[in-house]
Amino acid sequence: MTAIKPKLDHDHVRQLLQDMIRIRRFEDKCAEMYTQEKIRGFLHLYDGEEAIAAGIIPLLSDVDRVVATYREHGHALMRGVSMSSVMAEMYGKSEGCSGGRGGSMHLFDAETNFYGGNAIVGGGLPLAAGLALADRMRGDSNVTACFFGEGAVAEGEFHETLNLAALWQLPVLFVCENNGYAMGTALARSESETDISRKAGAYGVETRVVDGMDVVAVEVAAMQALEHIRETGEPVFLECRTYRFRPHSMFDAQLYRDKEEVEEWRQKGPILRFQTWLLENGLIRDKDITDIEVQVDAEIEKAVAFAEAGTWEPVASLTKDVMAASVPPVDAAEPSGEMVETTYREAVRAAISDAMTRDPDVFLMGEDVGAYGGCYAVSKGLMDAFGPDRIRDTPLSESGFTGAGIGASCAGMRPIVELMTVNFSLLALDQILNTAATLRHMSGGQFGVPVVIRMATGAGKQLAAQHSHSLEGWYAHIPGLKVLAPATLEDARGMLWTALQDPDPVLIFENVMLYNRTDKIDSNAGPVDISKAAIRRPGKDLTLITYGGSLYKTLEAAEVLAGEGIDAEVIDLRSLRPLDDETIIGSVARTRRAVVVDEGWRSGSLAAEILARIMEQGFWTLDAPVGRVCAAEVPIPYPKHLEDASIPQVPAIVAAAKAAMGQA
Repeated sequence: MTAIKPKLDHDHVRQLLQDMIRIRRFEDKCAEMYTQEKIRGFLHLYDGEEAIAAGIIPLLSDVDRVVATYREHGHALMRGVSMSSVMAEMYGKSEGCSGGRGGSMHLFDAETNFYGGNAIVGGGLPLAAGLALADRMRGDSNVTACFFGEGAVAEGEFHETLNLAALWQLPVLFVCENNGYAMGTALARSESETDISRKAGAYGVETRVVDGMDVVAVEVAAMQALEHIRETGEPVFLECRTYRFRPHSMFDAQLYRDKEEVEEWRQKGPILRFQTWLLENGLIRDKDITDIEVQVDAEIEKAVAFAEAGTWEPVASLTKDVMAASVPPVDAAEPSGEMVETTYREAVRAAISDAMTRDPDVFLMGEDVGAYGGCYAVSKGLMDAFGPDRIRDTPLSESGFTGAGIGASCAGMRPIVELMTVNFSLLALDQILNTAATLRHMSGGQFGVPVVIRMATGAGKQLAAQHSHSLEGWYAHIPGLKVLAPATLEDARGMLWTALQDPDPVLIFENVMLYNRTDKIDSNAGPVDISKAAIRRPGKDLTLITYGGSLYKTLEAAEVLAGEGIDAEVIDLRSLRPLDDETIIGSVARTRRAVVVDEGWRSGSLAAEILARIMEQGFWTLDAPVGRVCAAEVPIPYPKHLEDASIPQVPAIVAAAKAAMGQA
């Protein structure tokens, strides 16, 4: 990094001081409003750390992005988010910068490229990496600045993200605001290595340590860091050693540190220190300070009045901004009439290849998707066709690369994130649940997450308990996600492109027992509607409802039943969230009996949800209790005969159907 001298003319130093005073006095007012119960929930104040936001954020360009942590009021103000909209958000009013949906920890502002605070410690790090990945892939020279505390350094997402950033040379300025305490635990009590910069340096990231209480030193260090990033495209880690004077949050009694320690640090506070130095060197006068305080207090008074006069969002709009208000229509291809034989695996591969050919913003990322060709050989040959930048092998860091995919989608890319197996997805659950599913809602609809996440699911290959899960129903429980389970070759081929056009996150579960399935498909097969269930076999006596890997067992069971005089209708759900109630209830109303077949465990299963909906909406049409066939309440065993016994099979489906017909 080149030597950079600070600019210390009157106007600049006055601005630096004003920025810090503005943050401090705003938060003092927030604390007051909290005691009056105007602001609720957690309130984390930035008191003592103002030099960091004031010294760094004004150096960013308008097109650069900011990802903050839950102590982000100062970052938002410095980024240009209006104080009035920030205060209104903290009140929970609809005029707030996040529409009142985020509160103190989740300030968002698309206009200023402020990608919000994040209540999950370290949760914003993968998001920042993904935003930077989008810039890198497009050749843009933007920088993403990511702020987090030293407590995040203990999180896996910190290490996963630093590795990705160094590996892929992502233009991220990582700013660690090291205030010495992760909530109430001092750094020395939580880290075996307390020199945080060494941890970042271990990944080959350029690092710099600065006195975070010295606004000029912070500004110079940030100038050098940003210059390095813009020249090289590589990340920089900036550790700012600082201190928070107030508790971790307003709930905190601060029993973990002495008052003397706090007072000692207050004497080194960034505002007191800078202000004193400016006065001693004649760079400002007392009148300048008074003018600043008067100006800031007037702005705060206006912000409070704005929040007080703000409106509460009506309860009728409760579900607004959970999903996008509209979805692009499906542009289905005209059938050619020519049928070709292929496999489910080849259909998925064709879907990926077609999507990447049609849209340069589409790329595939995941473990072993490139040179290896994918764990189930789905992506075999694609790296040769599209190159390693778009068929992107990742480290074994599910949370990190899934979060990066989420971030890239927020920046306008269309990533397909492949998680090798559904059980590995649990390592990425934080990013899927706390970021992908919530970002639109928390930001008041400002940021969508059009990411597609694919994974293999299901039992049947003797992979034992840790590789045989069927967790689709778990994900179908989460608002903000769409969950698909393609069973046919047409859906394997066509659902992906439709999902990529969706403005919300879509999870696609591909059953491992289907990859080798061979059938014929129209040579011009293309996008399909992902919102509706499909009746795969019409019938009049009872309805069999299923999805994914159980579809063909259920169709086989229907043929067995037909041989015994029972005409079963078979519904392929296809979409597990949202469920197509209209098709389900319509079928049950005709047949008056139903059985649900679900490879998930019985307790708390998706089958239970479907049963509940049938009872709520179609009870009076039923002639018999609704039955279900689910996985046994046991981790999936390794021996083949026990594995088969643990998941739905044709005889069990037939038996349940006969019971519904009163023939048990």
